[in-house]
Amino acid sequence: MVGSKLATPRIGLFGWWGTLSPLSRLLAIALAAPLLVLNAWAFSTIFGYFQSLFVILLVASLLAFLLNYPVGWLEDNGAKRGPAAILVFLVALLILAALGVTLVPLAYTQAQQLVARLPEWIDSGQRQLVMLNDRVDNIGLPVNLDGLIAQINTRLKGELQQTAGQTLNLALNLTVITVVRLLDVLLTIVLTFYLLQHSREIWTSLIEWLPERLQRPFSDTLRSSFQNYLIGQIIVAILMGSGLTSIFLLLKVPFGLLFGLTIGLMALVPFGGSVGIGLVTLLIALRDIGLALQVLAAAVIVQQIVENGVAPRILGSVTGLNPFWVFISILTGARVGGLLGVVIAVPMAVVIKEALEAIRSARAEDVADDSHSLAAKVAIDSETAPGEQIESVR
Repeated sequence: MVGSKLATPRIGLFGWWGTLSPLSRLLAIALAAPLLVLNAWAFSTIFGYFQSLFVILLVASLLAFLLNYPVGWLEDNGAKRGPAAILVFLVALLILAALGVTLVPLAYTQAQQLVARLPEWIDSGQRQLVMLNDRVDNIGLPVNLDGLIAQINTRLKGELQQTAGQTLNLALNLTVITVVRLLDVLLTIVLTFYLLQHSREIWTSLIEWLPERLQRPFSDTLRSSFQNYLIGQIIVAILMGSGLTSIFLLLKVPFGLLFGLTIGLMALVPFGGSVGIGLVTLLIALRDIGLALQVLAAAVIVQQIVENGVAPRILGSVTGLNPFWVFISILTGARVGGLLGVVIAVPMAVVIKEALEAIRSARAEDVADDSHSLAAKVAIDSETAPGEQIESVR
């Protein structure tokens, strides 16, 4: 009787999947794959139709997410949410306006000057390659740089002319974009301010659609993923940008402000700082190989100090992802959402990783519960077996 009252082990989704044979699993995946592709295509079409709205909402959400930390700090020190949000929002606008008035015009002017002087730098690079080729010939090494020199003379100059033509129209393009996108900018600013004041109520209303047992873990995982990644990358970008700009100015690197800010902006994305250092080093090498080596050494030292010394001490492990998956997530985000997709690709990959780990742990718990239930049933059956045998003898 006791054994009959014992609840049978439940068979959930993971239990059902475990009962399938390898061929059945393959057939199930084959049937589900077209549905997944169709859903992905549908979401992509919807995103393309409402892309402008999604971009505004996503940018405003990211800005409000970042500004929420100083607002929370002010709240912890006794300030009310409304006045604290207004103060932080106005300070952020003043900082952005100051950067737009000071650094942006200087960097833009240096970019124009760099494009104008690139032909001279390319000629200088060709002369240095010719001198290097002559030295290699004198030494007797079996290396010939004539093909590389010819490639620089043909392809690179063609690309340079195209870039110069685009740069000449850059001011007009910026004006047109500013006029057309002015409404989007204003909507982003207004939405950021609204989200900054009412973020808690909005987020609570959104996660209420999830099952109750998933609300808290999902909220904590999403918040920690975006917090560690965004704040970590911003810290790395600021430190690298400011540090390299100062070093470049001390080394009297041509267009040092432009190069330092470029590397800093590219450092907002994983592996972007390394790519920026490589590009800047190649550009400076066209003019002066010795100076390029100094720039490369200084940039690598600063990068290692910031990424391996300062940032981990502030935030610890930023993502917890393998660098291979970080690279794959960046490529996927760039393909799906462009620059904005690159920004949110890594934290979304972290959320997916945490979700998969939660599913795996839930599956392990289900298997353990089923094993315990089966063991308890066997134990009870073994205890009642002698009594049943006596009853059968009678």
